Amino acid sequence: MMQDPEKMQGDKKKDQLEEGYGTDKMEVEKLTKITPYLKTIPSAMTKFKNLQTEKNLDSSSTQKLSDAKNSASLEGPFGFGPLVFPSLQRFNNIDFFLFLYFLLVLAHGIAFAMVDLSFKHLEEKFSLSGYERLIMDFGDYYASFMVAIFVAYYGGKGNRSKWLAGAAFMLVIASIIFAAIFYKYEIVAPLEEREELCIEEEDRTMAECGASSIPYRSKFIYLFVLAQFLHGVAGMPLLILGVTFLYDHVPTFSAGLYLAIGDAAQILGYMLGFAIGASGSTHTHEETLDEHENENDFHDLQKNLWSGFFLIAVISFCTFLPLLCFPPMLPGAHKISLEKEKEPRSYDRRLKNKEFGPNLKDLLHALKCLLRNPLLICFSLCKSTESLNFKGTSVFVPKYLENQFLLTPSLATMLTGVIVLPGNAVGRFVGGLIVDRLEMSCKNKIRFVVVTSTVALMLLALILFVECETVEFAGINEDYDGSGQFGNLTAPCNMQCGCSSSIYTSVCGRDDKEYFSPCFAGCKALKYLENEETYYNCSCIKEGLTTVDTEGDFVDAFAGKCNMKCHTLPLFFAFFLSSLIFSNLSSIPVTLIILQNSPANLNSLSLGVTYTIWRISGSIPTPLIFYMSIKESCIYWDVNECGIRRRCWIYNKSKMIYVLMGLCLAFLASSALFGLFGLYKYDSVVMKSTESLVQPVKKVKEKEEKV
Repeated sequence: MMQDPEKMQGDKKKDQLEEGYGTDKMEVEKLTKITPYLKTIPSAMTKFKNLQTEKNLDSSSTQKLSDAKNSASLEGPFGFGPLVFPSLQRFNNIDFFLFLYFLLVLAHGIAFAMVDLSFKHLEEKFSLSGYERLIMDFGDYYASFMVAIFVAYYGGKGNRSKWLAGAAFMLVIASIIFAAIFYKYEIVAPLEEREELCIEEEDRTMAECGASSIPYRSKFIYLFVLAQFLHGVAGMPLLILGVTFLYDHVPTFSAGLYLAIGDAAQILGYMLGFAIGASGSTHTHEETLDEHENENDFHDLQKNLWSGFFLIAVISFCTFLPLLCFPPMLPGAHKISLEKEKEPRSYDRRLKNKEFGPNLKDLLHALKCLLRNPLLICFSLCKSTESLNFKGTSVFVPKYLENQFLLTPSLATMLTGVIVLPGNAVGRFVGGLIVDRLEMSCKNKIRFVVVTSTVALMLLALILFVECETVEFAGINEDYDGSGQFGNLTAPCNMQCGCSSSIYTSVCGRDDKEYFSPCFAGCKALKYLENEETYYNCSCIKEGLTTVDTEGDFVDAFAGKCNMKCHTLPLFFAFFLSSLIFSNLSSIPVTLIILQNSPANLNSLSLGVTYTIWRISGSIPTPLIFYMSIKESCIYWDVNECGIRRRCWIYNKSKMIYVLMGLCLAFLASSALFGLFGLYKYDSVVMKSTESLVQPVKKVKEKEEKV
């Protein structure tokens, strides 16, 4: 059957428009509206108008259409420059890249944990000022947000695998500096056995006050800050360019699993770093004194620190050379990019193939284009609140366990690590796996973020109803039977003992009251009976049933917390772990939303914007917020012999719970609200991006009508 030539010409016009601009079904329906106008134009004139339309589109949007051949030419073999071996081409795939990326991110996570552990020793050794503490602890964050935009913009234009190789080499240098300073300088002092008993004034040795002269103090601080800066700079190519490289080489619906594996490496490395760094601090007092009789022999004591950093350097260097061998694009990447171009995206389509030069002016113009997308800003803030919630729970949970359930600080910290880190890893991996298996669209990912954040918020709020009966604590909520004052551990019964609050070693008296230490209970003698510490002749303990030991002496107190007969601790962990997993389910979906809501050539820069916001919020307001909340709810501070206030031991339970819990709830609520706002704006942003494509065609149509 013969077809109408004019109809065939109109169909041909529609096919050309579909092929030239990659429109989806919605756009095709809009473009068919101009077809009747084309039917009246002769065939020769139609071809001319096609060329004129393409020219107008190019000039009106000031964009350069990507050349498919040029994009495909970036695909290359696996080799070191001109050295290309056929037997090594089996490694020229995304799976081997993921393996190297996993190792490098794992090493970076180990470094994070090792720095956190070593920083605790630095505070004790150097008595750091507020400024020194801030710059040394958050030096990597400051370096990160200063370079994030530049790394994302210029690294996204080059060979990203080589940028990752540079990050690996930088991490090697940073780790060597860390290892060298802990190998050369004594930071961790040998433990001294202290019984913390009540000692009469004539038998005590007075502590010397004043700043102790440490000749290498300044040099150590400078080297530590330098290594921190290198560690922070090395992290940006990993978290930005590595993520976009993975995303560009796998289909959109498979990206969630790959990103989840890479993200889990960071937390797994953090857990491994804590295991390595803390392994050297488990020896007993007797072992420490026997092994380190020479005061200058500190290498064995700090072996877990400098050897851990050396391990990081070795792992990083093992990934350095293979990463240099990858081409800019792996084989098959161009085909995947063509498939992704057909997927609906919510940004101004005039940015799709627009190229930006290397000048600072072009960088600012690219940032301006990205910042106009409300979805990108919304979910960048969502990513930031996710990080703040992680920091909030890391600070909140140990304090909560210490005060609500009266656990020792060491046990509370250990339980927090056992719950927080695996909970984050499981939540993020499962979240990436869910969006991968369900093949969620961008809008469904936003709905997923809203639902999981809301569920996490409700589960965390349930913790407020988990309470335990408060145990009487001498000097805190009990005033030594009327002889002392609330908030003051010193009373007439222990005033002559000269007790120090630097070491928290609680004991439970026969009067079922808890005391900060044996000294504050007025105990003058100690025995080890069946591996349990028992205390005698305690001047502050005057009531309760007496217990006779095997030698016929009357026991006044036992080491450890009093039994408060609380059975709600498992319920607390059930609610908290569930909330933690649900809050982290949205981590990978949020990253995918950010990538899907920016042009392919600006994906790296969009993540650069995200991490800049993240690092600024994590390094500037967060420490101040938590410091002020802890300061306001503290009841008893650690004040050393020289009158210097250090850490807070005991908090006002109700105030601490509502302040820190309120912060964590606020961060989770913010994530849910950002998700709701993104869901609200999604349709309008998508419609606007579609209109931006067909607008130049409408202008051409109006000109045709006038003619």
